[in-house]
Amino acid sequence: MRQLSFEKLDVWKKSSRLAVDIVKSLNGCKSYGLVDQITRSALSVPSNISEGEERETVAESARFLYLRN
Repeated sequence: MRQLSFEKLDVWKKSSRLAVDIVKSLNGCKSYGLVDQITRSALSVPSNISEGEERETVAESARFLYLRN
């Protein structure tokens, strides 16, 4: 069983909340290209953290997330 869960990481929680807040704040913006780019950028942080969890071993996940043992 895996011990490292990205959903328990404060950085994932904060980055997910920030991404939601950013998307909500851009709701009325008419510059669709800018909104798309900022939305994708905001979502990339929590997405990359969760992608690290998909690694096969805890050690590989830690290396992906730049954690040190």
